[in-house]
Amino acid sequence: MREIIQIQVGQCGNQIGSKFWEVISGEHGVDQKGQYRGKLKVELERINVYYNEVQEGKYVPRAILVDLEPGTMDSVRSGPYGEIYHPDNFVFGNSGAGNNWAKGHYTDGAELVDNVMEVIRRETESCDCPQGFQMTHSLGGGTGSGMGTLIISKIRDEYPDRIVSTFSVVPSPKVSDTVVEPYNATLSICRLMEYTDQTYCMDNEALYDICFRTLKLATPTYGDLNKLVSATMSGVTTCLRFPGQLNADLRKLAVNMVPFPHVHFFISGFAPLSPETNIKYRSCSVLELTQQMFEARNMMVACDPRCGRYLTVAAIFRGRMSMRDVDEQMYNIQHKNSPYFVDWIPNNVKTAVCDIPPTGYTISATFIANSTAIQVLFKRISEQFSAMFRRKAFLHWYTGEGMDELELTEAEACLNDLISEYQEYQEATADEFADYEEDEEEEEDYA
Repeated sequence: MREIIQIQVGQCGNQIGSKFWEVISGEHGVDQKGQYRGKLKVELERINVYYNEVQEGKYVPRAILVDLEPGTMDSVRSGPYGEIYHPDNFVFGNSGAGNNWAKGHYTDGAELVDNVMEVIRRETESCDCPQGFQMTHSLGGGTGSGMGTLIISKIRDEYPDRIVSTFSVVPSPKVSDTVVEPYNATLSICRLMEYTDQTYCMDNEALYDICFRTLKLATPTYGDLNKLVSATMSGVTTCLRFPGQLNADLRKLAVNMVPFPHVHFFISGFAPLSPETNIKYRSCSVLELTQQMFEARNMMVACDPRCGRYLTVAAIFRGRMSMRDVDEQMYNIQHKNSPYFVDWIPNNVKTAVCDIPPTGYTISATFIANSTAIQVLFKRISEQFSAMFRRKAFLHWYTGEGMDELELTEAEACLNDLISEYQEYQEATADEFADYEEDEEEEEDYA
């Protein structure tokens, strides 16, 4: 069994994580107290990927909940699935990071990180063959960004050969929760570039747009947004948890999706999405799913993929369907939209098909894209960062925690390098690569 350990950091990370456990507990027939109530053999077949069996029929999520203030933990405990978690896996401080990355990374977070690593070690040692770690956090606050990246760097040092995957809520211009988001996000993105294998980006603006325009919700709550994120998280890991016709796992996704080390920031989506009142009037087919998946308004990041080019794409289908249909539709969509796919990576779409649909659907699909359009997001953060950093605004809060100003300068340069790298791959053509190879061959002959 290839187990995954989930780490939830900060308020946002714990809210998304809690919703994720609700969703997959429902899929595996586990109730709010961790007791198995399902009837299908397939639900228990690979339940150990995410759960530890503590006694006959009793399952505990392999989750570690971290925050620098106790309030979030109290709300998780008092929530519907509060009793399902292991009490020793709640690790929290009493001060809070106060939206300050430096506080989460260098001072208060650094004091708590050894306790977190102790719990991670204990969970890892109880696994037969850990596949990797997944983290839920936000990049705008203090704990999720500062302490989240600190934990990731420690995991990378201790378990260099395991896959590290993050579901990161990135700041967006229309839904800004804190003024210093650009500082926190820039510092975090540079750490995520170095230490993670795959980062699934989401932002509140895109999630709100899906709720308003597609799901026709008049007043979306954070619960509605978290439901969308957890649907994607559940889809990404489906093939590990259930049998399928064509499997994918965290490592296969990383190998097929990441052409260059730093370029591992993904745009994700979920289909079908439609208002509850419309569901009974629509027939859901593989054609419908593929069309919805590639629609810009269904993407969970506020950037238009038509403004960039797809380096790689993964589509994970769930439910009983014909493999021929899936292959045909995926071929058609690449063929029709060939200008939006880079020509120097042929056949750059990975497909996986799992037989078990999510609760409430007959078939569904999860979409993951490594697109150069995501640079729009990074450019936005970089511009906001530069506007404040030029005037040294709010800087004293960071240097007051023992952080060097030079670190922010380096983080800015690092983010700009990432943007340039994406731009370079967007403009590259197959002919350029052929010319480059010819030049190299000529140099070798000359040598």
